[in-house]
Amino acid sequence: MQIERLSTGMFDSNCYIVYNNNEGIIIDAGVSADEVMKVLDEKKIKIKYIVLTHVHIDHICHVDDLREKTGAEVLVHENDSKKLLHPSLNGSELYGQAMSFRPADMVLKDGDEISAGGIDFKIIHTPGHSSGCICIKAGNSLFTGDTLFKMARGRTDLGDGNEEEILSSITNKLMILDDETIVYPGHGPATTIGAERVFY
Repeated sequence: MQIERLSTGMFDSNCYIVYNNNEGIIIDAGVSADEVMKVLDEKKIKIKYIVLTHVHIDHICHVDDLREKTGAEVLVHENDSKKLLHPSLNGSELYGQAMSFRPADMVLKDGDEISAGGIDFKIIHTPGHSSGCICIKAGNSLFTGDTLFKMARGRTDLGDGNEEEILSSITNKLMILDDETIVYPGHGPATTIGAERVFY
């Protein structure tokens, strides 16, 4: 499994290309489609899915462009799926853009599994930053969106965020993983579950 991190998204959001055998997925769509396509073309990667860790504007602003250019299906947790359609729910109205997006091609639930390039990805529902936040586990790698960062967790004062829920998600769903699990967050550098365990 190989991972490419692009960190030039809105509010420095991360976009990940996770692939093997020239097929993979994109996790979050805050980076311009042209920048993503440059990597895909150079490495000859075919994208099967675009998986959104949650539906806030800095993680979805290029999703329709990416979907069109890659031909991939867009996947999002069922609790966040309707937010794609509504600027008041996806946060774009806050920044004067009022953007709406096409519906997801598939909705996800806790425990779902998808595969691409021979990699199995497990969906872990981690509400708190938003009601539809997910983390995505592939082998020893965990993509946490805005649930868990290096030495920090996601804010809970936006939309349907909830502090009690995010603490429960981190404690009961993420901190049970092995210390060596590598955490790839939605903003900032990678960390490990072991390094973050001291905070929870």
